[in-house]
Amino acid sequence: MSYSQMAQLELLNALNNIGTETELNEFKNLLAQYFAQKAQKAIDALWDDGVINEQTIEQWGKEHMRTPYRYEAHRS
Repeated sequence: MSYSQMAQLELLNALNNIGTETELNEFKNLLAQYFAQKAQKAIDALWDDGVINEQTIEQWGKEHMRTPYRYEAHRS
């Protein structure tokens, strides 16, 4: 069994024990915190390795990365 399959089973077992909306929200927050911490560690590693710096972050703040919306193409 792969780690991915084992992880899926663990998540299913955890989900089977959720009985209220409050518990579901707590579980979702727990997962969000876990992945946010992983992202922060990855960003910190990029900073420590000199891949990104304050100037890079300033540049990211000015980027416009949205896909242009074409109203005519999506009209019914």
